[in-house]
Amino acid sequence: MKIAVLIKEVPDTGEDRLLNLETGLADRAATEVVLDEISERTLEVALKHADANPDTEITVLTMGPGSAQATLRKGLAMGAASAVQISDEELLGADLVLSAEVLAAALRRGNYDLVLTGNMSTDGSAGVLPVMLAELLDLPAATSLSSVEISDGTISGSRELEGASAKVSAPLPAIASITEALPDARFPNFKGIMAAKKKPIETLSLADLGVEPLPADTARSIMVSVAQRPARTAGTIVTDDGEAGNALAEFLIKNNLA
Repeated sequence: MKIAVLIKEVPDTGEDRLLNLETGLADRAATEVVLDEISERTLEVALKHADANPDTEITVLTMGPGSAQATLRKGLAMGAASAVQISDEELLGADLVLSAEVLAAALRRGNYDLVLTGNMSTDGSAGVLPVMLAELLDLPAATSLSSVEISDGTISGSRELEGASAKVSAPLPAIASITEALPDARFPNFKGIMAAKKKPIETLSLADLGVEPLPADTARSIMVSVAQRPARTAGTIVTDDGEAGNALAEFLIKNNLA
């Protein structure tokens, strides 16, 4: 079985993340970039299947700048067999539509049985890329899975809903996205780190994929505005002088919190 795992380099969530107020893009130079945690969990799903099925071939795939090779190397050190990086200056600031078109073009080349991805990245948090890819590739999608079972011809799992849990399944080939309910990923060991240095990373451009971006002044989607998050203000303090209960009730009612 051939499995492609989509991974992403993101600003470290442990640090303050900043936006460039002129471009609306994340200021990656101001923050350390790391492999997204949901990407690690997604790769772990594929690796666990490979542990029990030695004929499984796992490829990690990302779209990003040259620095993203570090995240690919980590994926290879964890156990993936090969990696694909899509890197092109014309992809700077690519919106979701262009990103989906590019990733779909790369996935078509691999003829994968299963494409695994996180339900959403921690930088964009859009949560729509898995279904966009499914539409472009004409594949069934099993999304937002909190548990996963992969067999020879099917992927299945549970999707948590408000007050309920749904069992979903899809025939392979398919796309599936997972949530943070899945277990933490394994740590790369020394043997894996050394082996990763010899594993292949294929680098692709837009020309290689046959994708033509629209001119820079013709966006597929439009950002209306961007602003810095306002500084936090002090909360309301209620001094208990015997009337604190009434004051709290009035505050809740006034702010439609009751």
